This record gives sequence, structure tokens and C-alpha cells, in this order.
Amino acid sequence: MFKATKDKSLTERPLPEHIAIIMDGNGRYAKLRSMPRIKGHYEGMQNVKRIVRHAVDIKLKYLTLYAFSTENWSRPKSEVNYLLKLPTDFLGSFLPELIEKNVIVKTIGDFSALPKHTRKAVQTAMDKTADNTGLTLVFALNYGGRDELIGAVKEMIADVQAGTLDRNSLNSSTFDDYLMTKDMPDPEMIIRTSGEYRLSNFLLWQASYSELFFSHTLWPEFSTEELDELISQYQKRERRFGGLNEEDEPDED
Repeated sequence: MFKATKDKSLTERPLPEHIAIIMDGNGRYAKLRSMPRIKGHYEGMQNVKRIVRHAVDIKLKYLTLYAFSTENWSRPKSEVNYLLKLPTDFLGSFLPELIEKNVIVKTIGDFSALPKHTRKAVQTAMDKTADNTGLTLVFALNYGGRDELIGAVKEMIADVQAGTLDRNSLNSSTFDDYLMTKDMPDPEMIIRTSGEYRLSNFLLWQASYSELFFSHTLWPEFSTEELDELISQYQKRERRFGGLNEEDEPDED
């Protein structure tokens, strides 16, 4: 069980601008309590509300949540149907509070392949929060990092063939402009709950220099205190982006 440390302050150093979370462990949470898997997903949704409220309170700018992956379609149909109903239930009850708290709702992923009721609920949330200026809450729905990269390459090839893009000018910055996350910064922190140590096809390009944190806590039990502790750990890390700090510079002969 996670225990928060005392005497820490998130205000001592700058907050990360963007945190992304792989919300894992709903099924195991339910199994440990002899409950149906969908009950675990329901409890996970309740925890999303708690974490989002806290992200607003600490003035985080971007929070991306891995809600449904391109691989999740392989799960039992009843579970898939429930997972794709969750955004409707979540936004149906939580949207007024998101509007009140000045949250902007966005999505990444293949939106067109989602059920009509899911698309409608998410689109309504995006439309009603479009003019907000606070936390940008991004749901990765029917999202896969490899699919995103392939889609970006296809668009770039089409633009080169159309003469609107010079292939000799291609660089990482150009590539960023073809990604689903082009309007947001790369995540400084990626957190995965439940004790698994992998990215599972999540933000593969964007994670190049993200600080990775792996919690053993199952998502429904992942607390705001543990989030604060991980942010505090992030604030103590030195981010070099492949370079050296001054104290690491080799001595000159």
C-alpha cells in the first residue's frame, strides 16, 4: 500500500506541463474483490474524477489518460461495450463540473471507429469546453501509437506528392505537426499503474524523453497523494535530453 511522505511541497520546483497516465489495473482490482470486471472499470472511472479534480487544483496544464487502446477491441464484447459506454456515463455526470472548472476536453485516436453514442458524448464535451482556458484533459480513445505514426507518415507522403511539403525539409519538428498531439507539448511524465513495466503502444514518439514512473497501485486505488509524490520525484530528477550538465562536462587538457 502506498504511503505518502510528509513535508513535501509541489511548489518548490516547476510542475511538469503535461502528465500522461496509463490507467491499468481495473480488472485486477475487481478480481481481488470477487467483483465483475466491469465493476473495476466503474471504480476506475470514479478515480478519473478524483485525479482530474486534483489536476485542476494543482494547476496542471495537460493531462492525457489512456482510456481505450486499439488493442482493447480484442477483449470480450460485453467488456468492450461497457468500456465504450463509460465516456458517455462519465461525461454525462461530470461535464457540468468540467465546464465549471474551466477544463478543455480533447481526444486522440481513431474517433470515427467509436460507437455513435461515444462519439456524440465526447463531441458534445469538446464543443462545450472549447472556449475554456484551464486544464486540457485528453482522452486517448481507440488510440495506438503505431497507428498514429503510420497515419502521420501517410499524410506526409501525400503532401510530398502533392507538392505542399518538401521532403528535404523533413525533420522531427515537421513530423510533430502530423501527429494527433500536434497542439500540445510532449509529456514530461508518463505514469503507469498496477505494476506493469511497459508503454503498451502509448505515445511512442512523444515519450522519447518522458520521465517514466511505474506504480504498483491498481488504478482505482491510485490516489492524489501518490500522484503528488510522483510529481515530487519528477521535480528532483535532472533532465538532460541526451546532453550533459555543467558539472558533468569533461575536463579539458
